Amino acid sequence: MALDAQTRSALARVSTATLTTCLFKRGLRNTFLQDVRPVAAGLPRMVGEAFTLRLIPAREDLDSMEAYADPQHPQRRAIETCPPGSVLVIDSRGEARAASAGDILIARLKARGVAGIVTDGGYRDLAGILRLGFPAYFRRPSAPPGAVFLHAADVQLPIGCGGVAVYPGDVMVGDEDGVVCVPAHLVAEIAAEAVAMTEYEDFVLERVEAGRALPGLYPATPESRAEFAAWQRAKGTSSAG
Repeated sequence: MALDAQTRSALARVSTATLTTCLFKRGLRNTFLQDVRPVAAGLPRMVGEAFTLRLIPAREDLDSMEAYADPQHPQRRAIETCPPGSVLVIDSRGEARAASAGDILIARLKARGVAGIVTDGGYRDLAGILRLGFPAYFRRPSAPPGAVFLHAADVQLPIGCGGVAVYPGDVMVGDEDGVVCVPAHLVAEIAAEAVAMTEYEDFVLERVEAGRALPGLYPATPESRAEFAAWQRAKGTSSAG
């Protein structure tokens, strides 16, 4: 099922922390990509369906700079076919000794309307990437070309990224904490629950900043839910508590 505009908008308003809590309630513990972070603070939020690229160790007789000239090279094919609104997710096996992408490839994704890029490896040309202001997540900067250690093997197959299973079409959400993978079949209900949870937590934060103690407020109780409902009415909102 395609990610509809309403669900996309909802996911853009909630944090990865809230989403991981909603997923944990359903028994999904391993959804937050480890050692994957935004290239800079203050980037736009990232929401989009996963389009996957799998990298394996390079081999000297196959991997050279000339190999990238082939339009069917899996990395180049991923850059040119990742759909607008999707997120390119690269399984680099945590290998950050060489770059999984650089500023030119990421600029091409931005120009094509892609929603973001994620790798558990490295990017080169970090200064150029930062100028793009594009949602990009990585392990760390890495200047060497990818062919030194990485071979692009295939696209649009299940991968692992940051220790998390990512299937094509799963929904990737990124903020300043990092990236969470929401299974495609759960995304609508997770988004709705996360919006409601976020509003309750906004209420809690307002009360805590005013000096309220946590017991009886967070986690919620029937009494705090009633207080929250009154708070919603006063604000003219109607999200479920």
